[in-house]
Amino acid sequence: MTLMTKLCSAAATLALTAGAAVAEPALIYDLGGKFDKSFNEAAFNGAERWAEETGGSYRDIELQSEAQREQALRRFAEAGANPIVTTGFAIASILGDVAPDYPDTKFVNIDGFLQDIPENVQMISFQEHQGSYLVGMMAAMASETGTVGFIGGMDVPLIRHFGCGYAQGAKSVDPDTEVIANMTGTTPTAWNDPVKGSELARAQISQGADVIYAAAGGTGVGVLQTAADEDILSIGVDSNQNHLHPGKVLTSMLKRVDVAVYNAMEAGEDLETGSSTVLGLAENGVGVAMDENNEQLVSEEMMTAVEAARQEIIDGDLDVVSYYANDSCPAISF
Repeated sequence: MTLMTKLCSAAATLALTAGAAVAEPALIYDLGGKFDKSFNEAAFNGAERWAEETGGSYRDIELQSEAQREQALRRFAEAGANPIVTTGFAIASILGDVAPDYPDTKFVNIDGFLQDIPENVQMISFQEHQGSYLVGMMAAMASETGTVGFIGGMDVPLIRHFGCGYAQGAKSVDPDTEVIANMTGTTPTAWNDPVKGSELARAQISQGADVIYAAAGGTGVGVLQTAADEDILSIGVDSNQNHLHPGKVLTSMLKRVDVAVYNAMEAGEDLETGSSTVLGLAENGVGVAMDENNEQLVSEEMMTAVEAARQEIIDGDLDVVSYYANDSCPAISF
């Protein structure tokens, strides 16, 4: 059974230390809410699968402000939680400072980067540009206007990484494909603003976009809703979002945050730390979602092309340019 803890103030964090210390894992969600139907919910699903399969229990917390990141880390560590899994790049630097204070506790961060990784920390990242390349191909093949859209959440290199792969995939199908890109904002509120997502989607539709990829956490829900309302196609992200609007979501770019969380909790106190792990197509860390909700939208030709590109990327015959390589992307303007 999951113990859901919600910090609303510094005083509320004291509840985390109540009772005897227990060696159960803990999960700290990024801002945007546990049930964002995207990144955080994927993390939740991984923890739930671990709990259901093992009969174990875990603690989790939905942060309400950035100031609570360090509080949550320290309270969980002091309560004996182990390992402590954190999500989102924003907590990485804080984790780098906090983890050495608790050498007997294992920590995991998903999506962040640390130049010097503490001995008790494991960093996990994904090759988002590889999976985004594949859905970009699908967008261009499905488009009737030759214009596709990309809506990101917070304007950070990670999200530009998604957009860069997407644009390359779209232009591999047709170099003349136009890719319109917008970011929702520059603060963490950009992850949970479906109204702004809807506004951006309408603006892109007015410019001719008939397929829009949303890499924006909870904001993407507004993008997908508007796309369905306006009778165009959308592409989901992180979790499989095909079911949100059956027959209107072309596919979802899966980022297996759920697998990363599950594996960390399964390893428990035996988790290997002091290093980083990168998951791409070869490791099934990213991919394309296919199910009964989108099977009528995806042609055999589309899937054949996507599978061929997938294998070429895995074999090293197709290099998808990473935004991180030079802080720019020739295929798209943000």
